[in-house]
Amino acid sequence: MLVLGFALASVVTQRITATKIDLATSEIDRARSVLEEQINSSGTSGSTQTRLNSARTALTQRSQQNADAIAGYEPVLVVYGADGQQMVSPEGYSIPERLQSVVAEQNVAYQFTSVARSGGSSFNALIVGTPTNADIPGLQLYLVMDMESESATLALMQGLLATASLVVVVLLVGIAWLASQQIVAPVRSASRTAERFAAGHLRERMPVDGEDEMAVLAMSFNNMADKISRQINQLEEYGDLQRQFTSDVSHELRTPLTTVRMAADMIAADEDSFEPYTKRASQLMTRELDRFEELLGDLLEISRHDAGVADLAASAIDVRAPIMSAWEQTRYLASEVGVEVSFDLPEEPVPIEGDARRIERIVRNLLANAIDHSEGKPVAVAIAQNAEAVAITVTDHGVGLKPGQEDLVFNRFWRADKARKRHSGGTGLGLAIAREDAQLHRGTLDAAGTPNVGSQFRLVLPRDPLAGYTTAPVALQPPRPGSPEALNQPEEDYTDAT
Repeated sequence: MLVLGFALASVVTQRITATKIDLATSEIDRARSVLEEQINSSGTSGSTQTRLNSARTALTQRSQQNADAIAGYEPVLVVYGADGQQMVSPEGYSIPERLQSVVAEQNVAYQFTSVARSGGSSFNALIVGTPTNADIPGLQLYLVMDMESESATLALMQGLLATASLVVVVLLVGIAWLASQQIVAPVRSASRTAERFAAGHLRERMPVDGEDEMAVLAMSFNNMADKISRQINQLEEYGDLQRQFTSDVSHELRTPLTTVRMAADMIAADEDSFEPYTKRASQLMTRELDRFEELLGDLLEISRHDAGVADLAASAIDVRAPIMSAWEQTRYLASEVGVEVSFDLPEEPVPIEGDARRIERIVRNLLANAIDHSEGKPVAVAIAQNAEAVAITVTDHGVGLKPGQEDLVFNRFWRADKARKRHSGGTGLGLAIAREDAQLHRGTLDAAGTPNVGSQFRLVLPRDPLAGYTTAPVALQPPRPGSPEALNQPEEDYTDAT
């Protein structure tokens, strides 16, 4: 709009000034003829000033007579005497010196300037000058044409353009705002609805108004939301049924398992009198019953976590106590497979608020898992702490973890190598329950490893489960191929790892 306004103002100004200049150029020729005729007919009897005043009077009368047909003007005569003194008619009129110098070179010229009136005020004018061939040597004729009306017209035109531009800009802004609201408002509404739907408000829907594109979008979104809601409800129902089924089965199996356990204990009490194959069968039955009881216990525990009824019996404890208790329960396993377990624990107590039973179970699972996968190499247990949390790391130098297995190890019943024999005879739920127990403390349990070099599991527990923590006391650092424990690995193992 600014460019258009400047362009229109420039075009109109040029047209007005061009018209005025054309009128002035044509009128200057006629006025020069009249002036020369008047000067030549006046003779040389009068003074120069008298002759100039007489000629100027005739030009003024002609200007007044033809004011309706042509632009009005005021004639001004300028001549220099023999002594160099300038004579002007009417006296006191000032013509720009530059214009005089151009006209003195026998040129017809014009100039837009401001002319002072006798009362002291000034007005905009177009001055056109021309030399003459009258009897008075060096006589110059100037026509002063008032440009006030043209200036007022230009000012009015510029004001109208500015007003029109402002009105158009306001209208354009208003139209653009209304148009954007027609698009942005439904999109914002859709965004809010989608956010609420994602936050769990499954009954949230978009309003459908009209038949335009936004209405089609709203209907599509609502159809998608209906399908997703149905799928979520079905999954929740299936999950509830699965958890209920697991819990019910676990409880129902308790009674027959107890009966079978009593019978197995009675048989095992007299197994020394059995034949070797009968004794072997009794030992296998007892071992599998132990594993079955452990599996039932894990299933009950995982069902409590799934149902959200697992509670945290937190109390002030020294975190070293559950670690050593877990070691006492896994010491026999380390002795069986010949794995050396070292502990880097501080000498002073490490106090936290936590559930000692759950922490002991987490560490016991981590130790059994590390011993199982250590390939006979040492296992290290260490504690790190800061003002907010305590970290327990269990590091082995065995088979390690392949890329992508860091989270899979915490899945239920997941095994990296299904053909590999486990010394501890685990149920496949230990690490899953361990992570649930860590999260119940508002802590974390994560893992990292290097294939054929080793792995590290890190348990981070906040000192206060209600406060949580922001910074872990130690970074997760899996064993690397350059570590001393990895130097005994075969050459191909390093190639695999890299």
